[in-house]
Amino acid sequence: MSSDPRPTVAAFDFDGTLTRGGSVVPFLVRVRGVVPVALAILLDLPRLLRAAIVGGSASDDAKEALFRRLLTGFPLAELDRVGAEFAEAHLRRRLRADTRQRLEWHRAQGHRVVVVSASPEAYVRPAAALLGADAGIATRLAAGAGLLTGRYEGKNCRGAEKYARLVAWTRSQGLVTAQPLLWAYGNSRGDRRLLEAADHGVDAGRLGRFGRLRRYPRLAQVVRAAAAGRPESAGATKTG
Repeated sequence: MSSDPRPTVAAFDFDGTLTRGGSVVPFLVRVRGVVPVALAILLDLPRLLRAAIVGGSASDDAKEALFRRLLTGFPLAELDRVGAEFAEAHLRRRLRADTRQRLEWHRAQGHRVVVVSASPEAYVRPAAALLGADAGIATRLAAGAGLLTGRYEGKNCRGAEKYARLVAWTRSQGLVTAQPLLWAYGNSRGDRRLLEAADHGVDAGRLGRFGRLRRYPRLAQVVRAAAAGRPESAGATKTG
């Protein structure tokens, strides 16, 4: 156990960290069907390709454009129902055993565990609950009169917004007097700001030295250190 008196929070990204691969397109297929999603992607292909290369606000805009095409006018209550069903099926098929075990390690230590994702809250929150996490923080979709507008409510929960939303959650939990000791697990550039702010940032990606987070200790290193009785030192040193 750590000698640090501060409360500990462990924040896990969802897509590619807790699960294998992405979840947004499979979720949209679950909501609208294969043909409408394929057509929407085809119509927005130039924007989506640019987003994949450039990232940042281009990625935010491309995802919101896809939501506008597919979700505008969709009933919010139905989205929540489908989201809960999708969360259970997605975890059953795509959950990574290594990060799931690490999440369980944090729970066993008595740490607060939070899933923080740019994916829609409709399924990230129920997925977080199924994993035994204390909260699921994710992109909110705006609605009016019970129908989705296709736009974000607030910002896409990516990059700096991930950290801002996590800080807001810790304050809502009364963790105000002392900044919590933060562990953060991610796999992509959208997680970089969260890992930079963490006391212990961990690269849970699959690309190793070719990945965007290669300066951080790898998940396997951290797990080995914990098994050897050195849980705190494992995530403290950034490499490269």
